[in-house]
Amino acid sequence: MDTRWRVAAGCGLIALIFLFVQLGSLALVEPFKSAGYQAVEDPSDPANSVLYIGGILIATAVMLLAFRYDADQFIRGLIILSGAWLSLYVFRELVPPFVTAGGVNVLAVGCSALLGLGLLFYPEWYVVDAAGAVMGAAAAGLFGISFGILPALVLLTVLAVYDAISVYGTEHMLTLASGVMDLKVPVVLVIPLTLSYSFLEASTPDPTADEDSEAATDESVADGTESDEAADADDGTAPLDRDALFIGLGDAVIPTVLVASAAFFAPTGVRTVLGIPLPAMTAMLGTFVGLAILLWMVLKGRAHAGLPLLNGGTIAGYILGATAVGISLVEALGLGPYL
Repeated sequence: MDTRWRVAAGCGLIALIFLFVQLGSLALVEPFKSAGYQAVEDPSDPANSVLYIGGILIATAVMLLAFRYDADQFIRGLIILSGAWLSLYVFRELVPPFVTAGGVNVLAVGCSALLGLGLLFYPEWYVVDAAGAVMGAAAAGLFGISFGILPALVLLTVLAVYDAISVYGTEHMLTLASGVMDLKVPVVLVIPLTLSYSFLEASTPDPTADEDSEAATDESVADGTESDEAADADDGTAPLDRDALFIGLGDAVIPTVLVASAAFFAPTGVRTVLGIPLPAMTAMLGTFVGLAILLWMVLKGRAHAGLPLLNGGTIAGYILGATAVGISLVEALGLGPYL
């Protein structure tokens, strides 16, 4: 297959995963609310975002220490366990309780366990991507019902800035990116560009090998988009000549938090498109505009921070949709209670 067609197919797969995460989160917000999964008492409190961002910083420090002191398998086990647990939220809502034991949906638990075992013993790219898509929809749905509009906007804005600093400034995420890639867990989505590609057999790209190439970061560390064997044009490597693309799972999840929040907290009677409140729909469209620009930049041969474009597009799309349905800018930003 021609190289450009392979790359186009890979970009299409990335878009499909993003779409699955967004539609999945929208489908899950109401069931999650009914099941009592809302994690905070006051979803409109911006402090919710501050606490989550603090958690990201702590998790980053813990992972860096773990990789430094050869505790990477502990991190791998923790991520797999978290993935299985997140997927259980989804399977509880999707899998009918045909078999129960002590009030527990046995089939849902079985599906969650199967996902965890697949990641543990056979983390091929399609296993990692499938698990990541389910985890992403669950995480975005949970945060969507727990973060009102203002907290969601704060979250996306701060993480976009943090992502840019991490990738273009301190570059401290390069070490973490390399360690996470070795773990073969759904912190990154793996997009093959050849039919013969195997994530199990592929050598792990080393982001620290050439700092000038800013060779890659992934979501759990900086939500960056990365490319296998990405290099500058002057080293002789063709930008499109690679076996796989890698993109952080958080690049799909973080913008979707605002999409889910915009749908869940939409004012009563707001105009909808295909059953989705217009501000949430335009936020989705904004995500894909940001994704298109991001992929275009990455395919020129260098990795870039993903969230500035993705979050920026999502926020811009949301604001455009909100104002289009007659919501004032103050209300659209969630600033009403503070003015």
